[in-house]
Amino acid sequence: MLPEDWRSAILVGRINTAKGPSPVLVRQGVVHDMVRLAPTVSVLLDRDDLTALEGEELGPLEALLSDAAIALLPPIDLQCIKAAGVTFALSAIERVIEERARGDAGAAAAVRQKLEARVGGSIRAVVPGSEDAAALKAALIDEGLWSQYLEVAIGPDAEIFTKAPVLAAVGWGADIGVRSDSTWNNPEPEVVLVVNAKGDAVGATLGNDVNLRDFEGRSALLLGKAKDNNASCAIGPFIRLFDDGFTMDDVRGTKVDLLIEGEDGYRLEGTSSMREISRDPEALVGQALSEHQYPDGFALFLGTLFAPVQDRDEPGRGFTHKPGDVVRISTPRLGTLVNRVTTSKAAAPWTLGIGALMTNLAERGLLAATTRQPEGTP
Repeated sequence: MLPEDWRSAILVGRINTAKGPSPVLVRQGVVHDMVRLAPTVSVLLDRDDLTALEGEELGPLEALLSDAAIALLPPIDLQCIKAAGVTFALSAIERVIEERARGDAGAAAAVRQKLEARVGGSIRAVVPGSEDAAALKAALIDEGLWSQYLEVAIGPDAEIFTKAPVLAAVGWGADIGVRSDSTWNNPEPEVVLVVNAKGDAVGATLGNDVNLRDFEGRSALLLGKAKDNNASCAIGPFIRLFDDGFTMDDVRGTKVDLLIEGEDGYRLEGTSSMREISRDPEALVGQALSEHQYPDGFALFLGTLFAPVQDRDEPGRGFTHKPGDVVRISTPRLGTLVNRVTTSKAAAPWTLGIGALMTNLAERGLLAATTRQPEGTP
C-alpha cells in the first residue's frame, strides 16, 4: 500500500473512527489525528503550517493499518473531483476509435489500424495549441479523420470534466463499480494532483478513473453517464505532500503500473508513463482553474496512457471488466491503490454526503474550526 520511502514521506489521509471521519497526517512513520486542528482534509491542506502541526498522536502507521476497527477512507473530502481527459496521444487515438466504432468493441480493430497508420506518430510529436498542431488538424480535416477528441488532444484547450460529486470517491480496498449494463469498459490508472483553495498543487496520490467505452463511444454527450456512477471513482491510499524529497518533477517522471487479475484466471499488465503526457501537469491545473474558484480545493486526475486492447474472451473484442477483477495501480513514490470490481448497482451505496458530514462534525463540536474569513474581511 505505502510508498517505498514512506518513513521519510509526509502523507495525508482520512480514517473512519468510531466517532466519524478524521484527517490524519503521517510524519516519520507516525500518525497524527488532525481533526481538532482541521476537521476536514480541505481545511488541513490550506494551513500554511501544515507540516509542523502535531495533532493527536495515534502511533506507528503500521499499527494503524493493521487495526481492523479503523477503515481507510479516500484521502480527500470536500474537494471537487475533476479530471483531465485525452492528455496522452494513445488515449486520444482510442477515444477516436470509440467514436468511429460507435461504442462497438468488435468494430474497433479496423478503425484502430487506419487511424494509427495516419496519426500514430504525428500526434505524439506536436505540442498542443502550437502551429504544428494546427497544421496537423487541417490535414486530418482534409482526410475526413478529424474528431472532437483530437481537438482536446492537440488544440489549445484541454478536456476538463467533473469525475464525481464531492465525497463520492471510494478509497483503498473498497469495491469499485462499473455500470451493470456496460459491456465494454476498463480502468484508467492515473496520478491525481491535489490542489488547495489558493490554487496550489500541494501533493499527489493515485486514482482509478473508471471508464465505460461503450457509453462514451456512442456519444461524447454520454460522458457523465460513462464516468460518474456509484463507486466509479477510486482515490488513494494517501496524498503525498510535496517537499524537498518529492516534487512536481517526480510527478512528471512517474511510471504508473497496472495489474488486473480476474477470478477466471485472466491477467493483464500495463504501464502509463507520465513522461509521455501531452500537457504538463501544472498546465492542466491552470486549465482546471481557468476562470473558476475552488474554495475547498480540488483533486485533478491527470489522464492515462493505458488503453487495454488485449482480448479477454472473443478475439477482436478487446478487454472489459468482469465482477471480481482485482485492480492494482502502483508507483514506488505513491504506493498502491487496490480495488475489487463489482457493478455500480451491487456496490455499497453512497450515503455520507456533505450534509451528513457537517452533521457529524457539528455533533463532535468541530465545525468552528472550518470557518474561513473571505479575503479583505476585517
